[in-house]
Amino acid sequence: MSIEAMLLVITFCVIIFPVARQRYVEVLRRRAIFAIEKQRHTRVISLIHREESINLFGIPVVKFLNMNDLEEIMRGIHLTDPETPIDFILHTPGGLYLAATQIARALKDHAGKVTIFVPHYAMSGGTLIALAANEIIMSPHAVLGPIDPQIDDLPAASILKVIQRKPIAEIDDDTIILADLAEKAISQLGDIVGELLADKLDASAIEMVSESLTSGAWTHDFAITYRQAKKLGLPVTTNIPNEILDLIALYPQPIIGTPSVEYLPNTTRRGNAAKTDPSRK
Repeated sequence: MSIEAMLLVITFCVIIFPVARQRYVEVLRRRAIFAIEKQRHTRVISLIHREESINLFGIPVVKFLNMNDLEEIMRGIHLTDPETPIDFILHTPGGLYLAATQIARALKDHAGKVTIFVPHYAMSGGTLIALAANEIIMSPHAVLGPIDPQIDDLPAASILKVIQRKPIAEIDDDTIILADLAEKAISQLGDIVGELLADKLDASAIEMVSESLTSGAWTHDFAITYRQAKKLGLPVTTNIPNEILDLIALYPQPIIGTPSVEYLPNTTRRGNAAKTDPSRK
C-alpha cells in the first residue's frame, strides 16, 4: 500500500469515521424522540449527561449541568405550546444550581402536565429539576440524590458543624465566612423546594422533604431509591416505557478495551412476551 493510500485510511479512521458515526447516532436519537412524541402526544425534551468520545482523538468529555443547558431547555419550553404535555428525560450527575433552579421553575410554570423520566439517575441538581414534575417515572432501580448545597466543594451542613463544635476563637475567618454562606445556601434551597412542591404537598410534608434533601442528613452522593422517594411523598412511579430506555441507550459511555457487561438485548424483555430458544425444551 502506498503512503498516500495509508494516509487516506488513517484520515478516514481518525477524522471522518468518528464524525460520520456521531451524525448517524444523532439521526437515530431524533427518530426515537419523534416516535415517543407521536405515541404519547407530548413534547420530548432530554437532558442527558454522558461521557462521549466525539472529538478528534476520541477522548471522553465529561458533562455536567451548565448554563448552556439552561438556555437550550428554556428555549425548548418557550417554543412548546403551553397546553402540550412535556416529557422530560433526565439523566445527570448534577451541576450548577442556578441552571437547575431556573429549569425547574420553567417546568413548574408550564401549563401542561410535566412528566420527568429518570432511566438511571438524576443526582443533585437533577433531583431539584425532578421536584418540578407532576409525575416522576423512574426505572425500578433508578435513583435521585440529596440537593444539599456544596460550598467550595465542601458540604454546607458539615461547614456549619465546625462552627457548632469549636469555640469561635479557634475558627479562622475564612471558615466563618464559609459558614455564613452555608447557612444562607441551605435556607435558600429550602425555600426553592417549598416553591416547587407548594401545589403537591402540604406544609408539613414539604418541610420533611426539604429537611431530608437539604440538611446534610445524607452524603451528597447518597442514592435515594424509588421507595425512599415515595416515603418522602414525591409523585413517583416505576412504569417507565421501554422507548425511554431505548433512547438513553443511544447515549453510550465510551468503551476502551473489551466491554465488561454483555447480554442479548432482545430475548426476554420487560413488557414483551418472552422469546425462548426453540432448541431448548
